[in-house]
Amino acid sequence: MTPTSQYEKRARVILPVLTILLIASLIISAGLGAVTLHPADILRAIWNHFGGHAVVPDWVQNIVWDQRLPRIALGLLVGASLAVAGTLMQSLFHNPMADPYIVGVSSGASVGAVIAMALGVQTAFFGLNLIAICAFVGGLAVTFLVYTLARRGGRVPVSTLLLTGIAIGGLMQALTTLIMIQQQNSDIRRVMGWLMGSLAYRDWHEVLSLLPYTVVGTAIALAMRRDLNILALGDETAHHLGVNLERAKLLMLLVSSLLAAAAVSVSGVIAFVGLIVPHLMRLLIGPDHRILLPACMLSGGLLLVWSDVLARTISPGQEIPIGIITSVLGCLFFLYLLNRREGKVF
Repeated sequence: MTPTSQYEKRARVILPVLTILLIASLIISAGLGAVTLHPADILRAIWNHFGGHAVVPDWVQNIVWDQRLPRIALGLLVGASLAVAGTLMQSLFHNPMADPYIVGVSSGASVGAVIAMALGVQTAFFGLNLIAICAFVGGLAVTFLVYTLARRGGRVPVSTLLLTGIAIGGLMQALTTLIMIQQQNSDIRRVMGWLMGSLAYRDWHEVLSLLPYTVVGTAIALAMRRDLNILALGDETAHHLGVNLERAKLLMLLVSSLLAAAAVSVSGVIAFVGLIVPHLMRLLIGPDHRILLPACMLSGGLLLVWSDVLARTISPGQEIPIGIITSVLGCLFFLYLLNRREGKVF
């Protein structure tokens, strides 16, 4: 059996399994927390919201629909967005260690959010906190700056883009730290909470604000799946097969940055999702983007949903930032890969 047919055989199993797991996770995770709810109560609460007449106490209805389901839905969208962004970024740089923040999206969003917090911005715009809007604008602005500085004679060499992103990202991190050390202790704690990422205290406004970006971004990525497969063969081969390299690279950069900036703006900085998920899915089902992108969307959502469950249940009475959970998982995953590559076993 060829490697390609082997991967396709796995994909026919893995994609349906991921879909089933995602649906089951929605129901199960909604019942986990400070108050444990039976899956039947979750289904009744959802049914009631859409016009059903099941008997459910008001407090259960409130917990399910107003508190837990919004953060679960947001976790699905953030996870899918970061995973697809990571897949595009790794394809752009031909490097499985690349992630959505490598061109400064995360650091730019952090600067935007920290500036808004330092100025005491509390107002909302169309139901969305202006801190989120500032983070979104900051992430895209830094990406645009990196792309502009890396441009050389109408072309953007990938190595130059990478190095420029690292340099500007470091500058933005320094600026973030400078702003933070000038704040009061209570404000620093708030900023640190945002920088570590969280889905707590989010409602349907954040879900609806992120939804269009996730849908449009993933749709464009799926539409590019043929070009992504060709680009994996190398720039010279892709050029001979009719791919407009500069246009494809720019589109990949824009879409991945848009997805990452939108996700970070509503959840804060959640590390490693864009690294872990595409890498793991490539190991399981291969590099074909026709299969890889849907698998990353599903598994990215799964990772965030269960990371959020751990964040709100692992320490009773206190919620841990979800970025800590994903960072721990990411470090363990890559230590495993490193030891596996060197022939070691834990």
